[in-house]
Amino acid sequence: MSKEYRSGIGVMSGTSLDGIDLAWCTFERTGSHWTYRIDKACTMPYEAAMREKLAHATDLSALEYAQLDVELGALIAGHINDWISDNCKPDFIASHGHTVFHQPGKRLTTQIGSGAVIAAHTGVTTVCDFRTLDVAMGGQGAPLVPIGDELLFGQYDACLNLGGFANISFRRNGTRIAFDISPCNMALNHIANRIGLPYDEDGKLAASGKLIPNLLEELNTLDFYHKNPPKSLGKEWFEAHFLPILEKYVADNTTEDLLQTLVQHIAGQIAASVPNDACILLATGGGALNKHLIRTLSAQWSGNLTVPDILTVNYKEALVFAFLGLLRLDGENNCLKSVTGAKCDNCGGAVYFV
Repeated sequence: MSKEYRSGIGVMSGTSLDGIDLAWCTFERTGSHWTYRIDKACTMPYEAAMREKLAHATDLSALEYAQLDVELGALIAGHINDWISDNCKPDFIASHGHTVFHQPGKRLTTQIGSGAVIAAHTGVTTVCDFRTLDVAMGGQGAPLVPIGDELLFGQYDACLNLGGFANISFRRNGTRIAFDISPCNMALNHIANRIGLPYDEDGKLAASGKLIPNLLEELNTLDFYHKNPPKSLGKEWFEAHFLPILEKYVADNTTEDLLQTLVQHIAGQIAASVPNDACILLATGGGALNKHLIRTLSAQWSGNLTVPDILTVNYKEALVFAFLGLLRLDGENNCLKSVTGAKCDNCGGAVYFV
């Protein structure tokens, strides 16, 4: 049976505003079986000015928003051009962009970082705008990573991503199920930022704190946790529902105690979301490097929690978006209705050929 090799650069900008993740990946297909290799990867931190613009993008005028779309696309292209040359180019680029508005109930989702600008500046075919078609079909447009979990990481009973939000995917009765669980790094970083830290390294501050029972109880009663999938979270939900509860406790409690309570909350929601028959759980995303969060989750869930190699931990989302781009170019479904709730599986993404 013949083998097929393709290379692509996956681009991801997450809700935590850490920076732009780039992963140059090679995919091999033998029949229906896929394997991957991350050839190189890096995170390009946002400068303060860009981070500030992205953090307040929902407040921009229409013109300023359009200008930021072009500006971010040029920034992404510039980083990619530092990698490529005439003699060494990927087959394609797949860019998730940066989510600004995500309101699937209104059939609305937007990601900025112009794919047209990326294609024009790099000379490489670019795929972007992965969520819009699914949302137009009545889906949540999220999470999108589960098709990668299904085809690239199918040896695990469940795949957990600990990014700005925690989300999970697993097979149930032969069908891939996935949903957002709770805020994760978005909440933890919000508290760490208050004392001038970008994040709580290894969860050391949280580990030294004490539980705030009333805060934990209030967070656990949020309506979202009692909804059935498909369901997804966005920054708007975090600011409207999660943050007001958290802020009530900030003035009278230490940073350490707030972080400890958040870790207990996140771990508890995750443990409650893992299917009963799952034995091996793959954990990736920046939160997988939070040792205290992983210890706390391991204490609340009895299965085998696996944290893979550092490249996969840090760049799994960028890897999977490269894979989604490849599926889009091949005209194969890259979004599952069982995950998003759309009326059918679909092949989403706008393509700019050059």
